[in-house]
Amino acid sequence: MTAKDLSLGLIIIFAWGFNFVVIRWGLDAMTPMMLGGMRFLVLALVGCFFFARPKTPLKWCLLYALSLNFGQFAWLFCAMTFGMPAGLASLVLQSQAIFTLIFSVLLLKETVRPYQILAVTIASGGLAIIGAAGEDTSMTVLGFILTLAAASSWALGNITTKAIIQKGYQADLSLIVWSAGIASVPFFITSYFVDGPDLMWSNLKDINWSTVAVLGYLALFATLAGYGLWSQLMSRYSAGTVAPLSLGVPVVGLTSAALVLNESISHQQWVGILVVLLGLMLNTFGGRLRHAQPKIRT
Repeated sequence: MTAKDLSLGLIIIFAWGFNFVVIRWGLDAMTPMMLGGMRFLVLALVGCFFFARPKTPLKWCLLYALSLNFGQFAWLFCAMTFGMPAGLASLVLQSQAIFTLIFSVLLLKETVRPYQILAVTIASGGLAIIGAAGEDTSMTVLGFILTLAAASSWALGNITTKAIIQKGYQADLSLIVWSAGIASVPFFITSYFVDGPDLMWSNLKDINWSTVAVLGYLALFATLAGYGLWSQLMSRYSAGTVAPLSLGVPVVGLTSAALVLNESISHQQWVGILVVLLGLMLNTFGGRLRHAQPKIRT
């Protein structure tokens, strides 16, 4: 990877890692459902001028929007509202790799390799260590469970993406942009019944420049620019070269949350974090190590 492309990768890592701090700021100004609805509405309104409507059938657009967009971020925003620290959220959300592997076996009948089973076991053990910290830290059990629900929704979105590609359609930025408009609808409907119309109107009426900046970051920088740059790198290099960059996201998330939000992490949680990262690294690099094993001549 060239120095220029590596710098683009670092920009993506920062954009997605610092994203969790920005979400925390957004949740201080808006309810979870309103923040989610406005994020995807802004993305759809801006993006539709630059990207043509995808040829993907409506059924698959709906599944994509409801799992990857609505499901993931509805659960994540609620998790961070009910006691999940931003830094830990950036790490626990990466458990989507575990859920994706499980769902791919159950729904797509894909084959699992031994190193993947080991990776899932290790990462699951790390999540158990983090979850066991419970109420002894700033993290709540409810927030932890809701973050796992967000990760499982992300994984279902990954399975939907695979299915879309297998059917010969493109899962590119046009799909992301146009599905965002679909995703904003269930956010606003849920907000109507959970928050009530008065609180919805109050959220809209009280929008200031800082809230606009938050929405701009989440919709345009973290999503549109982030996934756009990611797609460029994936088109130039193999998935095995680009995918490991995502391991830097929780590192940035944990660091920025500690520096900006003064979040603290217990010793037990640090142990769990390291174990999870070990499992994720094995899942990412395990295939390379298997192919790199020297052949013994007889």
